[in-house]
Amino acid sequence: MRLKDDQIGRLAEKVLADLEQAQLVVQKQGRGAVLAAMKSAISADLKSEETLEQDAEALLEKTLKAMGGSQEIDRHKMLRMIKEKLAKERKIVL
Repeated sequence: MRLKDDQIGRLAEKVLADLEQAQLVVQKQGRGAVLAAMKSAISADLKSEETLEQDAEALLEKTLKAMGGSQEIDRHKMLRMIKEKLAKERKIVL
């Protein structure tokens, strides 16, 4: 999923506000530093998911080419299976 920087910022703000309201966090640094760290973590997670998607697409193409480009295969289902396998190997939660 591709989010814009302002969307990531709003998401981090909302999560932090909810955590503060539920009194589940105690900030040792300023709110700005915490938000910056959250934005960075969200961006890194989205980047790893994007990389996973690209790798799964490449592996699917390679597999289909090796099979002779069979028309009988459901590309969407096979892509999902490849993504799940790669995510498990890389310890990424989808």
